[in-house]
Amino acid sequence: MGADVGFAMFDTAIGRCAIAWCGDRVVGTQLPETSSAKTRQRMQTRFPRTREAIPPADIARVVNDLVALLSGQPSDLGAVSLDLDGLPPFRRRVYEAARRIPAGGTVTYGALARTIGAPGSARSVGNALGRNPFPIIVPCHRVVAANGRPGGFTAAGGVGIKLRILDIENAASTNAAPARTTSARTTSARSAPARSAPDKTSSKTASATTASAAGSAANPLAGAETPAGRLGFDPAAAVARLRRADQVLAAQMHRLGPFDLPVRPTFSVFDMLAEAIVHQQLSTKAAATIFGRLRALGAGAGGRPTPARILRVSDDELRAVGLSRAKVLALQDLANRADRGALPGLDELAGMDDDSIVARLTEVRGIGRWSAEMFLIFRLGRPDVLPLADQGLRRGVGLLYGIAPIPTPEQVAELGERWRPYRTVASWYLWRAVELERNPAGG
Repeated sequence: MGADVGFAMFDTAIGRCAIAWCGDRVVGTQLPETSSAKTRQRMQTRFPRTREAIPPADIARVVNDLVALLSGQPSDLGAVSLDLDGLPPFRRRVYEAARRIPAGGTVTYGALARTIGAPGSARSVGNALGRNPFPIIVPCHRVVAANGRPGGFTAAGGVGIKLRILDIENAASTNAAPARTTSARTTSARSAPARSAPDKTSSKTASATTASAAGSAANPLAGAETPAGRLGFDPAAAVARLRRADQVLAAQMHRLGPFDLPVRPTFSVFDMLAEAIVHQQLSTKAAATIFGRLRALGAGAGGRPTPARILRVSDDELRAVGLSRAKVLALQDLANRADRGALPGLDELAGMDDDSIVARLTEVRGIGRWSAEMFLIFRLGRPDVLPLADQGLRRGVGLLYGIAPIPTPEQVAELGERWRPYRTVASWYLWRAVELERNPAGG
């Protein structure tokens, strides 16, 4: 990179951005850090041989186009000249394909991989976008995960800033013309952190069971007619309290993104526990298929399994939908309890404390403490739940607090005392840390 390279900072609707150039070619762009000083420092680190300067005319036009785009105005960045020298061919192909995604539209990592003739390389596409030197110009924010989830984003602000940019573009596209989408739409998507199951389950179980708890799009239980889920506390107050209580966690919050816990609608306790039982030790896709068959087999008028219908179905019929013998016994125990009124209803749970709820739910065969805690977090939106058996949460503690090997439940419990009465919020941030480590895709 020669001495003619410079950089400049400029204000946008999402904060102060920066651009670096070499002649008439852009060599890099930078989304806002937590302060202008940090954005400038980031540019100086990325481009140590640059100096801050007034951009030449060609680069000034690019800056104007970026400001317009981030203000919700139509702006075509497809003709901007980029310095791709030295980049591997695969990354160049990914960036060139991403630049063809129109504003107001999105594609998945897998779809982009197929576009460049490399099916099955979605993870490699994500890694390439995670190293994107040209965010916004190469619109990595328009590449999302499967099922409409936003996927990761490495810029300060995390997924929150990604969704904000998509919201701006979608609003502009909607005002100008019908939005163009190549795959899953993401402007209203919110990503639930990846969670892993307790020690006694495999990582495969983790993605399955926790997808059930967090509300995977592939999961058919909760329909539009179910009550809306909501947090049982003020998230802003919770985050502020954690910032004061834990300097380590506070220092990471800007990187991990704004707190965004999805509370999933719940039709009944029976529904939720039946779904949790089916999802144990299965991939999300397989569990969704089996639960769909169970719904068809034992559904009542509302299209959901009912205790009475499950009790009338034979063991062989239940096994035929794909359930193991252990899950058949667990479902029958659950149905028996619900049928005789021994299972608490949602109204009753609302008046119970967390420990009492865990005690009642774990009376059901096949429902352990971890499943009950996931219910407290993702269905009831309780504020102070710390699932000590969760491997993902413990890995998050290890990452943020430098504890190796993976911390014990006792270590996490001791550390968690400082997070009361908002240990649920701390848990979300710990899961988010693991998600970003596993999937750094984004700008």
